Amino acid sequence: MSQIRLPGNPPIDVVLRRSARARRLSLRMSQLDGRVTLTLPKNLPESQGVAFLREKESWLRGHLAGRQADVVVGLGAQIPVEGEILRIEPGQGRSVRRGDGVLLVPGADDRVAARVKGWLRTLARDRLAEACDEYALRLGRPYDRLTLRDTRSRWGSCTHDGGLMFSWRLILAEREILDYVAAHEVAHLAEMNHSPAFWAQVERIYGDWKPARNWLRDNGSALHRFKFE
Repeated sequence: MSQIRLPGNPPIDVVLRRSARARRLSLRMSQLDGRVTLTLPKNLPESQGVAFLREKESWLRGHLAGRQADVVVGLGAQIPVEGEILRIEPGQGRSVRRGDGVLLVPGADDRVAARVKGWLRTLARDRLAEACDEYALRLGRPYDRLTLRDTRSRWGSCTHDGGLMFSWRLILAEREILDYVAAHEVAHLAEMNHSPAFWAQVERIYGDWKPARNWLRDNGSALHRFKFE
């Protein structure tokens, strides 16, 4: 891979990627971090790729402008917790506390992001365990374990031996979104596929799943714009 810079205000850095499988040029912008990638067929001259990029410049700038800015987590930042926007403010004592529209975080300023992340992960585990316990009971199938990660490609997964994995960032979304993902993965304990039988199980233990799935497709990437490092 190589990189070029598209001049302008602001300039745009574009990753050039060669692919032996590609049959045409394709341009992609990641909603997670704004990274722009131009994929070229293996033998296509780079000059044609640059020309294609310039043709798409207006489209690209429009999409970059519409992307929500990243939020660096720290004092004064605002983050969603279970869909409620909370402002991070200094706190007292030893524990992070949730108040009316605020998240009170004690300790040194340079530890705020780490403490908020730890608090969110703990809350996510509690909420997900509660939801998975309920949906597993409704399904009539137990799960073996529950783990949390910060995954970008999926919100959850289920293994053949009953292990459930979730992105802890689900705690940033409304509660029904987290509940839907929990029900989705628990349903895989009965159906390790996405067949009509699987979706029937999701419907049985959760209810109408389409609004939550659509919300994740349209808005899920925005949960990754909160930066804790």
